[in-house]
Amino acid sequence: MLKKWLHKVLPGKQPKQVPVAKEILPFDRHHISADMLSFAAEKVVRRLHDEGFQAYVVGGAVRDLLLGVEPKDFDIATDATPEQIHKIFRRSRIIGRRFQIVHVMVGPETIEVTTFRGGGKVQQNAHGRIMKDNTYGSMEEDAMRRDFTCNALYYDPIKEEIIDFHHGVGDIADRKLVMIGNAAERYQEDPVRILRAVRLSGKLGFDVEENTAAPIPEQAGRLKHEPVARLFDEIMKLLFSGYARECLKRLNSLGVSDDVHPLLTALKSAAKPENRIISLALKNTDERLRADKSVSVGFVLAAVLWPVLNRHWQDNIKRGQKPAHALSEAMNTMRETVEKGWGVPQRFAATMREIWQLQPQFDYTRGARPHKMLAQARFRAAYDFLVLRGEVGEVERDLVEWWTKFQHADAEARAEMTLATQQRRQHGQGDGADGKPNRKRRRSRKKKPAADKPES
Repeated sequence: MLKKWLHKVLPGKQPKQVPVAKEILPFDRHHISADMLSFAAEKVVRRLHDEGFQAYVVGGAVRDLLLGVEPKDFDIATDATPEQIHKIFRRSRIIGRRFQIVHVMVGPETIEVTTFRGGGKVQQNAHGRIMKDNTYGSMEEDAMRRDFTCNALYYDPIKEEIIDFHHGVGDIADRKLVMIGNAAERYQEDPVRILRAVRLSGKLGFDVEENTAAPIPEQAGRLKHEPVARLFDEIMKLLFSGYARECLKRLNSLGVSDDVHPLLTALKSAAKPENRIISLALKNTDERLRADKSVSVGFVLAAVLWPVLNRHWQDNIKRGQKPAHALSEAMNTMRETVEKGWGVPQRFAATMREIWQLQPQFDYTRGARPHKMLAQARFRAAYDFLVLRGEVGEVERDLVEWWTKFQHADAEARAEMTLATQQRRQHGQGDGADGKPNRKRRRSRKKKPAADKPES
């Protein structure tokens, strides 16, 4: 009676969430075999079993295998504590403050091993976000603490069984993204789950279940209180998921506001005609990632932030500054916010700046300048960026074609190309490959020596 009365009078007190009945699916229900795991993942599971601990492949790897997708990495959950795991595996290290995990290195591969999380008390800040969570428990409790049902599946490669507590296998078959527990509370505990919902639904093509989607517009503002570095990492996962354009659609349809993070604001503006360079860069990135080709974080960021920088650049030119100087001033305007306020690591920001800085240099196609451009470390990335600008109509296609031909020509042909540009200029036909005339610099007049004053 007392418990019932307390539930009524205490505001915000939620009844304890109880997992659905545990379901064990044998091999003929899922068709995932142990040899579909990486060598490292199977070795870590078997070693923990040999030491007397439970161990399962968990999360996204199981989900991806059910979808017929090759997992990029494998995570393992166990009842061994981080200290016990570290003791078993010589090549391992304990990391994490909010919740400790162990990275186990097997050859070139790193396996993330976590201890089953418990349902005990956790430390939360004023906004309800979990700050410290090193309480350990059973597999059932661990399943309750995971975010979405599709990520709460446990695969035992020894018995070749999947253990499912929340109808995750069924939700995957129905292509639904479903939050475990009360969605609003789960977003409050960790607002980054909102961005995970965006990324997973966009990447997997899942519909976000109604109760999972409903709190997002109201809870999205909590993302502004997250550390910028953590937000940046999650945005990068979204950008390089291979389905960035689909994720952008989900950002809008799920009601994530524009003011969460400047990078998200820039991404959401990709649909505007003047920002077409962003959508074009994301399209190229998605295609490269799906073809298992390499991509440059600095290059993609340069494209995403280019429309903002370009507006500053053009404003500076209108005020009478020369293009190269105007661009440098525009970059300085953005530098403090991009590298500090936005959480962009310096290594990516440096690449981005170098790509931008070289753009005005492509206007020069005579003399020694084109040859020096080819020697620049970032020439290829800067050239690819010039191609992007040409596709959206920012620069003349003739200029892009000139540089395409120039970089692949031999030394003799390059000399002829720069000479031809020089001759056009001498005949008043302009300096660039597009034939547009450049402004001639006025020669400064030498001051005449002052005449000697007559003696008085």
